[in-house]
Amino acid sequence: MPEFSAQVLDSLRQPLEAGEVAIARANHRVSYPSRIQLVAAMNPCRCGHAGEPGYSCGRGQNCAEKYQSRISGPLLDRIDMQIEVLAVTAADLVLPPSSDDSATVRERVIAAREIQARRYAVLNMKTVRTNADCPVQRLEDLAQLDAPAAALLREAAEASHLTARGFYRTLKVARTLADLDAEAAVGRGHVAEALSYRGEFLRQQQAA
Repeated sequence: MPEFSAQVLDSLRQPLEAGEVAIARANHRVSYPSRIQLVAAMNPCRCGHAGEPGYSCGRGQNCAEKYQSRISGPLLDRIDMQIEVLAVTAADLVLPPSSDDSATVRERVIAAREIQARRYAVLNMKTVRTNADCPVQRLEDLAQLDAPAAALLREAAEASHLTARGFYRTLKVARTLADLDAEAAVGRGHVAEALSYRGEFLRQQQAA
């Protein structure tokens, strides 16, 4: 992802936020629908080995920081899940496969999407199909956080200085995690997992 120019990357901010692309030329402005699911990857630095035990980057200590700073904060704020994937070792390659195969995961996703479709159909919210589409004005009521979950989200938002966008996107992910577990209420565990996917927490851990 950082190999693209900053201008190109920041042009993704509007479709990720509004679900449309607006093109303005002279006295004309045209909007095109653009509901996308962005999946991106990046190395920790230009070399690709930053953070590996026993490795010293030949480009200097600031290699990773400079490389990752090519992606702006406002764009990162619009990416709901940011997950660090560690390098695979030889020992990892001989481990048995996960018990959750693709077919099993697919069934859980379909069931969660059906839960969401029913939720918004009952409320006559015709333009909303998933939690990602839910307006923030309705989100807090529909999320149904229990008391420990609400307390954790408030504490984490203050401690990590989440933006309003980051707060509500975390809430949507937590609601989806609860749907995957077929739970009516969002629990503390769902909020904790959703927060772990936010880039703010990942970068704080790296800085520490």
